[in-house]
Amino acid sequence: MPDPSSWLHEATATAAGGHVRTDDGGLSTALASPLAPHCTGLKPEQLLAAAFASCLHHAAVEAAADITDEAHTVQVTAEARLGRDDDGRYRADVHAEISSAGLTREQLADLVAYADRLWPFSSGDNSRHRLTVTPAENGRH
Repeated sequence: MPDPSSWLHEATATAAGGHVRTDDGGLSTALASPLAPHCTGLKPEQLLAAAFASCLHHAAVEAAADITDEAHTVQVTAEARLGRDDDGRYRADVHAEISSAGLTREQLADLVAYADRLWPFSSGDNSRHRLTVTPAENGRH
């Protein structure tokens, strides 16, 4: 674990009463619950997909800066699914794809591997989730 003084960023979010809000108010939205299908708002899997896409996007832009001058074209799409194990515990399955205009397949593969090493959620850790990070099918968005 890194020295606490080395952390780059931090944030706090609170979920209560069918609503989630970040400490700065940048995100404030109603929540839908898989346990209460009549609720409207964002579902947990939508929030998970958005969080993974956002976090991986930052790592991919950083990685792209070392590979190309097209870092501004990096796009990450994340798909998240939630389910339950036989023992009732929730599990997450997240698949993320990275694309960037103007890169060869080899450059894009390098970018994906580098970004996957940078961000804090290794695709090799399958303890309670499955996470895959791949180049987008056509390599571009």
